[in-house]
Amino acid sequence: MTVLEKINAYKEELIAIRRDIHQHPEIGFEEVRTAGIVAAKLAGWGIEVHTEIGKTGVVGVLKGTKGSGRSIGLRADMDALPMEEQTNLAYSSSIPGRFHGCGHDGHTTMLLGAARYLAENRGFAGTAVFIFQPAEEGLGGARAMIEDGLFERFPCDEIYFVHNAPADEPYKIGIKPGPAMAGSDRFDMYIHGCGGHGAKPEACKDPIIVATALVQALQSIVSRNIQPLKAAVLSVTQIHSGTAYNVIPQEARISGTIRYLDREVQKIVHERMRTIAAGLAASFDVTIDVDIRNLTDVLVNTDALVEGFAQAARDIVGAENVYLKEQPGMASEDFAEMLHLRPGVYGTIGHGGNIPVHNPGFVLDEGVLPVGASLLARIVERRLSA
Repeated sequence: MTVLEKINAYKEELIAIRRDIHQHPEIGFEEVRTAGIVAAKLAGWGIEVHTEIGKTGVVGVLKGTKGSGRSIGLRADMDALPMEEQTNLAYSSSIPGRFHGCGHDGHTTMLLGAARYLAENRGFAGTAVFIFQPAEEGLGGARAMIEDGLFERFPCDEIYFVHNAPADEPYKIGIKPGPAMAGSDRFDMYIHGCGGHGAKPEACKDPIIVATALVQALQSIVSRNIQPLKAAVLSVTQIHSGTAYNVIPQEARISGTIRYLDREVQKIVHERMRTIAAGLAASFDVTIDVDIRNLTDVLVNTDALVEGFAQAARDIVGAENVYLKEQPGMASEDFAEMLHLRPGVYGTIGHGGNIPVHNPGFVLDEGVLPVGASLLARIVERRLSA
């Protein structure tokens, strides 16, 4: 009986777990209920449980029946997004402004399925470490767990993660060797002008005018300062200013995101943003404060482990459904922080959904749950074979 067949035997239980988590979503560092479910399930299967790692993170430790000093880490993210759900599912979010719009409820369930299977089939040589991470969506959950001694307390020789991919064909597994996902920064630029009556702009220093000029100027950075064959994205995603129709405001703020695959590119973008801000501040006689902060670095898969990941994937879905990606993505994933400290692989698994993640109508195809769980379990069996 294959791994997939055994895990398929409790597919309905996995679906029930996932729907429960989906209906009660929790955003970053608030995953108290979700962490409680994870801890209770792991303990019920005889797995050693550790809680409050990186505030709300959970780690399970399971030793195989065969001796070995090696250990394999499997990671899942638990947090939801601060957005409304618009799926009309019977088990839709019961909490306004909270939605598992990236499928982390599915990732958590997949790892629980793998943990249950491995707890019932301990014929591997070494230790499996199940890492349930909080706050992946831009709040630094990976760094929080690392700072809390994740790898010192729970050593991992290698670490793996699989993310759902609605743009791929159902249950097709993709891996990008080397740099696979972009590093990510966030920025806020605060414009301090001089407010006044909307009918007397000559007596003001209008921050809205400065903000519009700043947005336009920032868009020249990638097109005119970065080599065309090097990828980068700078997107202004927020503009905030003003409270009334007849008042020129005192201040304005623009905010956004930077994505990059090369640290030298990141450095150039930062320098140009600060230079442009200083120049516009002088031109318009205002003050502009620039705050740029890193969320996560470039995600780099370990080339030497890609084939091992692919072999496990072929065992589950067949060779025809496993492929190597040619291009990295410009989205970000803070699993990158763990991969900077331990060798490992991030892969994707397609499913029957046709709406992208982070969309209010995103629906996870639950048929992916036993497939993802089987892949994670098979990685442990292969990498910790006697």
